Amino acid sequence: MNGRTRACCHAGTSMVFFGWCLLAGICSVSLAAETAQLTSGSYNHSLDNNDNFSFDDQWLVYDTRTDAGGIQAGRRIEKVHVRTGEIVVLYEAPGADASGPGTGAVSYHPSKPQIAFIHGLLSHSADRPYAQWRRFGMLLDETDPQSARSADARDVRPPFTPGALRGGTHRHEFSGDGKWLGFTYNDALMVTRGERFNLRTIGVTQLDRPVRIRGRQDGSNFDGSGTSAVVVRVTPDPRPGSDEISRAAWDSWIGTDGYVRSGRRQKRARAFLGTVRSRSGEDVPEVFVVDIPSDITVPGPWGPLEGTVDTMPAPPAGTRQRRLTHTTSDRYPGFQGNVRSAPDGSLLSSLRRDDEGIVQVVLISPDTGRQRMLTDFDSDVQSECRWHPQGRHVCFVQNNALIVACVETGAWQRVTTPSAEPPYAPVWSRDGSAVAFNRRVVDEQSQNRYEQIFIVRPDTLP
Repeated sequence: MNGRTRACCHAGTSMVFFGWCLLAGICSVSLAAETAQLTSGSYNHSLDNNDNFSFDDQWLVYDTRTDAGGIQAGRRIEKVHVRTGEIVVLYEAPGADASGPGTGAVSYHPSKPQIAFIHGLLSHSADRPYAQWRRFGMLLDETDPQSARSADARDVRPPFTPGALRGGTHRHEFSGDGKWLGFTYNDALMVTRGERFNLRTIGVTQLDRPVRIRGRQDGSNFDGSGTSAVVVRVTPDPRPGSDEISRAAWDSWIGTDGYVRSGRRQKRARAFLGTVRSRSGEDVPEVFVVDIPSDITVPGPWGPLEGTVDTMPAPPAGTRQRRLTHTTSDRYPGFQGNVRSAPDGSLLSSLRRDDEGIVQVVLISPDTGRQRMLTDFDSDVQSECRWHPQGRHVCFVQNNALIVACVETGAWQRVTTPSAEPPYAPVWSRDGSAVAFNRRVVDEQSQNRYEQIFIVRPDTLP
């Protein structure tokens, strides 16, 4: 059977009908479930590829960034009830104007009513607006509206404070046990040396381990409710053909409780795309893993945890940065989109082009780096994968429809009908019964298109 005509099948599908589909060249059986629109109104409701379902699956949290201003213009964090459509404002940024502070990219804690999101500096101004290196992770307990506090401490005045950072954190993701945050990071001191040194990397915060900074606190320097560290090494000039990287991003935790490497469980690790330089001098994003120690306060051999005025903060002792893929000599080298993990940490998903140049879903072992193509479509996969909580299925967007695929068999089905406005930013509910996603909708009054939230509950899975 030609992979381009692979049909989807599921329990109860007639084999006669299944065979007819193959003979007719139909690529899938349509099993679109009923889709409900949860939000409306003349503003964006952005899920932004985060963990948006509350621990009890009753609410979806989102930000309200604008198309023109992005996160810098995001002033509120809201949630919508998945059954009633009720909207509750959880947070409004104080002193908001055109320069910031900016809020966005919000995620729920896995087991309690707490959220984490990007927040720009309170000391923002026209000459110091929201930027990659001027932001932090805000924590908020929904039961206490006055509980907003910084997750990561910030200290940009030497001598710097170990356990604090000197720049901006982004896309905060709770670990499976809710005790850590992972994020990408840009350093405020390095950017003053020029854009060449504005290198994105990856950090973590161990929550409930407070850090007090040295000296005066203000809107740029402040304490944190957790201890933070940069865990990935980057350099502006990777050696061609080496495993050195100039950028680390598109990261996620591996497993809800880590993964097994060489027969032993590694409790904390992040998978990410690291940009290497090929022997011919091209930048290529490859899949990497960084194993993270339980104690991130011990300096490693690469320099001080807090960095110096001339160097980035360095990873703690015990971090292990490891390249999984080597595609620089392939016809279509590199990967794209977030690297996501199965709940048990046994597989990673990412996107890459096949030999015909079509973007497909790829599954990768975080232990060995072994790859296999999950999909074989004749047009591009349009979004990253999100893993079902039980680990046997992933969802993603292809041909302007939401697809669910079985990672064991490769069988797949459409759960929404193809539409002119494609779904994007899909996320599974905690119990796996529903998928929420964004779609652009034309507002009748303004005739502008805004991000709205939809939800679909598949009746069956392939």
